[in-house]
Amino acid sequence: MGLRMMRISEIFYSLQGEGMLTGVPSVFIRTSGCNLRCSWCDTKYASWTPESGEMSLSSILEKVYEFPSHHCVLTGGEPTIVDGIQDLAHALRSAGKHITIESNGTQFPSGIKVDLASLSPKLSNSVPDSATYPQEANMQRLERRWNLDALREWIDCYDYQLKFVVMSGGDIDEIKQLLDLINRDVPPDRVMMMPEGIDTDTIRGRNETLVDLCKQYGYRYCRRLHIELYGNTRGT
Repeated sequence: MGLRMMRISEIFYSLQGEGMLTGVPSVFIRTSGCNLRCSWCDTKYASWTPESGEMSLSSILEKVYEFPSHHCVLTGGEPTIVDGIQDLAHALRSAGKHITIESNGTQFPSGIKVDLASLSPKLSNSVPDSATYPQEANMQRLERRWNLDALREWIDCYDYQLKFVVMSGGDIDEIKQLLDLINRDVPPDRVMMMPEGIDTDTIRGRNETLVDLCKQYGYRYCRRLHIELYGNTRGT
């Protein structure tokens, strides 16, 4: 196990900034590489232009154990595409850790050992400008952004939350369309509406619309606590 090498962008200790576990101290293991390209991506160093070092599983675990946290978050980029992620999750589970995986939901879980699947299907607001970024826009076509069968398997087999990045009130129609296509009984409080933005002014500018939509449909408002506390900085 210790000899397998993984592409890791960074490992850091912070508070979970999004979703049902907002505020919980957690060790974040950010893998490098992504199968999508979102226009508003706030971790382009792990997706658009992936930076990484090669780390063995034993080195990753040694770093994780430096921090006094029961909770670990596998994030990216897109962690499900990284070789060795299954072994890492298994090792963390064997060590008694609570594991959240943050994924775009395009890949099948393949039995990975996690406690919470934080799924963030990408809406059309994520598509890069095709004139400026033709290759990246192609990577964000609908058939790449949504894998309905994979989403169903995640929902059927794991505790989960569906976290949508919202830019405007019009995004609600696309969210409802996806929920209909998934064809699962998703409780409204498992649907997270998160404002797009990497600064507090932009987030506040979207809040009124999001709050009204959450009240109307029973969805949950999703804070970006790390932006509130630290701004758009790495390692937070």
